[in-house]
Amino acid sequence: MSLDRRRVAASFGAAAARYDQAAVLQAQVGEELLERTAQLAQKPARILDVGAGTGRLTARLRKRFPISDVVALDLSFGMLQAAKRHGGWWKPLPRVQADAAALPLADASVDVLFSNLCVQWCDDLPAALLSFRRVLKPGGWLLFTTFGPDTLKELRAAFAAVDDRAHVHRFLDMHDVGDAVLAQGFADPMLDVERYTLTYADTVSLMRDLKAIGARNAHQDRPRGLMSRRALHALEAAYEPLRVNGVLPASYEVIFAQAQAPLPGAPLKTAGGDLASFSLEDMRARVRRR
Repeated sequence: MSLDRRRVAASFGAAAARYDQAAVLQAQVGEELLERTAQLAQKPARILDVGAGTGRLTARLRKRFPISDVVALDLSFGMLQAAKRHGGWWKPLPRVQADAAALPLADASVDVLFSNLCVQWCDDLPAALLSFRRVLKPGGWLLFTTFGPDTLKELRAAFAAVDDRAHVHRFLDMHDVGDAVLAQGFADPMLDVERYTLTYADTVSLMRDLKAIGARNAHQDRPRGLMSRRALHALEAAYEPLRVNGVLPASYEVIFAQAQAPLPGAPLKTAGGDLASFSLEDMRARVRRR
């Protein structure tokens, strides 16, 4: 399903000023992903934070790895502007505006690629992962999170009672994400799922919260225009039976993934099968051994 990349960038840019106050779940998931960097044996020279948003986690990465060159990258210019506040005047936060699927960095120039709840907004996950593999050094680490298909399942079900249009973003499941990681040649992938539930007083509060963090439907075939009052009432009526202990639940399924960039010569999956690659030195060594 094709995404409107301009809408993705515009939605997050519009939410930048209030994002840190509203993105409670994103902050929690980011902290949990950050904790997983503790297992890294190496001292990375460069860390790239893809989908850095306001740079809050980028600053936390820089604090955890004080001698590393930590770079914030995001599709949204507005988010990167907001990221200024997380850098000091004596050491500004390096910021790059770019698409995750077309990283403007040199090959094998990154030791750790960190990405919190970003890749679900990529139109082509395999293309993004291929871009990640290209910039990572051999043996470099990829750590990322993304939403799974049970995310906002209650809201999706309630909208289904309103009409047959796709109002809620569609998310890949863990198996599809894992297959994509393997297909791009990453080594030793490890994936697991955590589930969270946020609660709201009413449906309008949930919708307002989603807008505040820029999480809006960006599919090309999304319904256009404002929701009618009649449709809103139908949505509220469909969601209301899910109320538990006086509040409405909103479920989130979060996939945590980590893997290592392959060593030189590892095959890269293409549409026609494996495409082997070898460094020039490897080729010379092979010739010398004959």
